[in-house]
Amino acid sequence: MMNKIFITGTDTDAGKTLVATTLLYKAQAQGLSCFGLKPIAAGCEWSYVEQEQEQEQGQWHNDDALFLQAASQPAQSYSVHNPFAFPQAIAPHIAATLNDQTLSVKSVLDACEVGLQQDVDFHLIEGAGGWLVPLNDNETLADLAQQLANKQGYKMVLVVGMKLGCINHALLTQQLILASGLELVGWVANHIDPEMSEQDANFAYLQGHIKAPCLGRIPYSPNIAAKDLIHHIEIPR
Repeated sequence: MMNKIFITGTDTDAGKTLVATTLLYKAQAQGLSCFGLKPIAAGCEWSYVEQEQEQEQGQWHNDDALFLQAASQPAQSYSVHNPFAFPQAIAPHIAATLNDQTLSVKSVLDACEVGLQQDVDFHLIEGAGGWLVPLNDNETLADLAQQLANKQGYKMVLVVGMKLGCINHALLTQQLILASGLELVGWVANHIDPEMSEQDANFAYLQGHIKAPCLGRIPYSPNIAAKDLIHHIEIPR
């Protein structure tokens, strides 16, 4: 089993969080401890979350990060799962500027130190948006993934949001990952558009051209909980 993976996607709405939480619940079903980390989340609400029968101070919370926290075993306080939480649902580097913060590979790794040190069987990091989402004028999430791979051995998993244009998006993302010398250990087809024509033909093409095993094919499932989808996916090995 691959115990450290970084999840990226073909675009913002590819379904990274659904795949990430499903993988965490899959790990739990196999008797594994697991931890989900979302370093940066944009699009948050101010709220209070109860943790171990004590109410935390009010802070910004993101639904995707809350899903990862809920699917982790054991779960930690919210800020360990999501250290950078911005209220605006916009590109992270812009959101950071609006909130008088600076994002960089170093600042993100420093903020994630506790999360990265979690001693679990299966550790998962979910990126924000797609592969080249900026952190600042000079660095992107790809640079963060590169550091995580080089320093801590993370492998890449690509989530393909199955819709018109996904073949181009998937193959471009794969090309960039492999050109960086990173290991792509799997991909997941997530059916996000029930009206997409020729879904099977698109899936077959991707299966033949992505140079990594398909870990699963998640059906269009807007009202199904991630824990009920674990039979559609496998943890990379």
